[in-house]
Amino acid sequence: MTDNVKEIEKGYKKELKKAKEGPEKDAPERPNWPVTILMILGLVTVLFPLYMTIVIAFKQPSEMTNDISGILSLPSSWSLANFKEAMEVTDFWNSLGNSLIITLATVVISIVLHSLLGYVIGRNRAKKKGYKLIYFYIVSGMFVPFAILMMPLVKQTSVLHLDNMLGVVLLYVVFYMPMNVMLYSGYLTNIPIALEEAACVDGASTWRTYWSIVFPVMKPMHATVAILTALGTWNDVMTPLVIMSGSKNTLPLAQLSFQTQFGANYNLAFASYLLALLPIVLFYIICQKQILNGVVNGAVK
Repeated sequence: MTDNVKEIEKGYKKELKKAKEGPEKDAPERPNWPVTILMILGLVTVLFPLYMTIVIAFKQPSEMTNDISGILSLPSSWSLANFKEAMEVTDFWNSLGNSLIITLATVVISIVLHSLLGYVIGRNRAKKKGYKLIYFYIVSGMFVPFAILMMPLVKQTSVLHLDNMLGVVLLYVVFYMPMNVMLYSGYLTNIPIALEEAACVDGASTWRTYWSIVFPVMKPMHATVAILTALGTWNDVMTPLVIMSGSKNTLPLAQLSFQTQFGANYNLAFASYLLALLPIVLFYIICQKQILNGVVNGAVK
């Protein structure tokens, strides 16, 4: 018995000594070179085009030479002349207004309609086979390329007198429905149904429950859907080009004026690209806190 007590005391003293000395220093970890190299390559892939865009946008046409050093070198003087001329050539404020109207309308309508559809399908597809079929039918729209639909859509929008900005907005809402419904229905699996049951017990209708409880809880997914839809809508060229037929210009359409059959004015074009990039970057910065959480929770489940 005495020996056991001594062993316990000895062990206790060792632990106490270790605690006073502090945790042992771990051996230095070896760097994971494959991952490190991939990260460096990814960084270069992102930063190099951005560097080229900024440098060329501030250069004068006379500084653009055929050799690599002339293209990669910094401009001799940093001037905003290219940006001013690019805004005049593209009728920047008018084109920017058209792009903002189309993008904002598409984002707002998509969030309202697609979240409703995702809620209905997400809450019922596990119970009823019909909703599961509807879900797969909608999601299958992601695999239909726009090139197949382009000519029929041009004809239909013309017949229905929707060959304008309203028609473009409606088409975008339909085009982004498969992806957004998939994200919303997946995100709903993270929202406990007990919240809705408690609201039902309190006498709230399904409509009231959705707008008062479910819709605010889906805020991370709203941010994710907003940025993904806005990016696709803001940068799209083909849909406004074939539907509106040049009656009104968006920013991507206006930037086509820098390319002719005889060449391209890269300095003005890149300056215009930077101007068009700023609004969507600001929008992303505002929504970035919610995006990662929304993508992970909506896509994994």
